[in-house]
Amino acid sequence: MYRIFLVEDDRSIADALRHQLEQWDFEIHVAENFRKVLAEFSAFQPHLVLMDIALPCYNGYHWCQEIRQVSKVPIVFLSSASDNMNLIMAIHMGGDDFIAKPFDWNVLLAKIQALLRRTYDFGGQVSVLEHREAMLNIADAVLTYHGQRIDLTKNEYRILQMLMEHKGKVVSREALMQRLWETDSFVNENTLTVNVNRLRKKLDQAGLHDFIHTKVRMGYLVE
Repeated sequence: MYRIFLVEDDRSIADALRHQLEQWDFEIHVAENFRKVLAEFSAFQPHLVLMDIALPCYNGYHWCQEIRQVSKVPIVFLSSASDNMNLIMAIHMGGDDFIAKPFDWNVLLAKIQALLRRTYDFGGQVSVLEHREAMLNIADAVLTYHGQRIDLTKNEYRILQMLMEHKGKVVSREALMQRLWETDSFVNENTLTVNVNRLRKKLDQAGLHDFIHTKVRMGYLVE
């Protein structure tokens, strides 16, 4: 079942879209907090985003740019402002299509289905891990936090990926070392400690304080 994230502040339009799309077996999440659109996007992990332009707090172009920093998921703009400037802005900001309101339901459905086929029949799903608003894009191994990109080494990325995949649970040092062996690097207890300490320092410098916790004689976790 494909998941669609609907960012629309007009509840009548949002409810109508949800009703129609659910009849075609799409799973729908309608944005609830228009200050936390990126966090809701990450938590829902949608296959496609339907994005209004005129929104409370920040407009759809802003959220499109934020999503583009962590994901290549298809984004379709929906707007009653269908002049050429808005069409150009939508594409320039990273949108994949633009549909003017009021729209024909059959046209919207056809465009959604075509985008999903093109994206996932060939490319597969883009996965993003999120914790405390830090976004780890599995597709290209990029970590972002509040719009800033945090460069990671291969080992640091592997450690963070495993910890975020199991957030809230302790990951043993043995399990982390086994994951690091997949990078073809020589790994021992000291190597792991050095990598974790370097990763912590990078996260701390970016504002992610106490992101990784140590559990003595057990391992590490994020919570």
